[in-house]
Amino acid sequence: MSTDDALVRSSATMAIGTIISRVTGLIRGLLLVAVLGTALLGDTYNVANTMPNILYNLVIGGALTAVFVPQMVRAIRQPDGGSAFISRLLTATCVVLGMLTVISIIAAPLLVRLFASSYVGRPEFHLTVLFMRYCLPQIFFMGIFALLGQVVNAKGKFGPMMWAPVANNIIVIAVFTYFLHISKGWNPSTISDSQATILGVGTTLGFVAQVAFLIPVIKKTHIKIRARFDWQDPEIRKSLHLATWTLAFAAISQLSYLVTVNLSTSAAVTATKAGIATGVGYTPYGNAFLIFMLPHSVITISIVTALLPTMSAHVLDKDIKSVHSQLVRAIRLVGIVTVPSAIAFLLFGPMICHALFFGISHADSQYLGYVLAGFSLGLLPLSINLIALRGLNAFENIKLQVLSNLIMNIIASAASVIAALSLPAKWVTVGLAIALTLSYYIGAWTTVRLLHRYGIVIHLGEIAGHYAKLAGIYAVIALPLFLVREHIPGGNVLRLVIVLGVSGLGYIGIARLFKINEVGAAFGLFFKQNR
Repeated sequence: MSTDDALVRSSATMAIGTIISRVTGLIRGLLLVAVLGTALLGDTYNVANTMPNILYNLVIGGALTAVFVPQMVRAIRQPDGGSAFISRLLTATCVVLGMLTVISIIAAPLLVRLFASSYVGRPEFHLTVLFMRYCLPQIFFMGIFALLGQVVNAKGKFGPMMWAPVANNIIVIAVFTYFLHISKGWNPSTISDSQATILGVGTTLGFVAQVAFLIPVIKKTHIKIRARFDWQDPEIRKSLHLATWTLAFAAISQLSYLVTVNLSTSAAVTATKAGIATGVGYTPYGNAFLIFMLPHSVITISIVTALLPTMSAHVLDKDIKSVHSQLVRAIRLVGIVTVPSAIAFLLFGPMICHALFFGISHADSQYLGYVLAGFSLGLLPLSINLIALRGLNAFENIKLQVLSNLIMNIIASAASVIAALSLPAKWVTVGLAIALTLSYYIGAWTTVRLLHRYGIVIHLGEIAGHYAKLAGIYAVIALPLFLVREHIPGGNVLRLVIVLGVSGLGYIGIARLFKINEVGAAFGLFFKQNR
């Protein structure tokens, strides 16, 4: 089997698990909106539940999900199969994450003041602190899951890490389903502390289930893991040095996120005071982003997860030509899905959100659709940037990633502030989505340029013509459907199924007719893999 075919096959294996994971994640998000709404109550939960992810990524997340993979690949080649290195790394990770979890729980009120300063003195403050304290233990379980998942990936087993989040989502779906019929009329003043506790604890139990899912898989790798505190090993010191650069990378990202959360929650408070009932704030931003990330998560993350161990091996073998070929191949492959998805989000954003988000008003779902349209065109550079970043990961150069991330987040923060100052409160969240999209283009261009340092020059012509052809094919079908969308018979869900089904099948058919190799190879291997 060729390297390209192996990449597609591994990606297809992960994509199946990721699709189920993202579908259940979407159901989880829909239930969240149905129970807590899109306004301030939903914001209190979402701000609190996002905080574990922020702190985890800030301290060690980037290292666990990418930076340590090359070290694992090298360690697995050792006589003990990597057992000693992985045991030391897991022990150190548990200690760091345990300390971080305890400190963050104690500091929860300060974190709310920092990320949602407009809540101070309002009922939302106490509720967000309460939610946050029950959600923050997720930090520990996120880290253990990420590290064990990378061990499994380094051994060439990609599926389990993509399936584990399904268990997480099922538990949280059960929790929100329990509250679905008793949450009518809830607001930050009427939800009880016991109800908030069940929501917070139930959300965290989902992450415990993720870790439990991987334990039997780890046993099958024959890597013997035990507590080891001899952290003077040169490889551990190197890993910790690289991790300090991921701290800078994550800190830059979270400062930009801090700007986004404060601007969106402030806009929600201002809109509420002005009597605007439409859900404006962080919850519409987060839910639209959840839909926006579906194609990226299913395709791009699956491909780059399969790509990194192989690229790391090519770097160890000093095979730069193969690294370049795999990066270009990956970018062309993800375009098969990200290009039509971006156009679909742009044209049909309100229709998608109106069909998906039940239990909320037409105005709220319409607004979510506008936010999704604001994100839409960012899908292309987001995926290209991630692939290019994994190229830098393979060379173990985190400094250049930090530089790229710094530039991208300066643009995002500046554009977000401009949007918040120049737009009415009702439209600030849409403006924030557009600001993030702009920053993705700057970030992708910067990261691709930084790869030149290693002799990897990805020319625009290797990508642009391919993407333009894909966009043209989808647009030929999607634009007429957009013009007649209101005249399509049936309800909202049926209309959406017809629009996406016709445009998607037509796109695949025309792409095959024009003999776009990536489409044929991807779908052929995907179906062959799953017979």
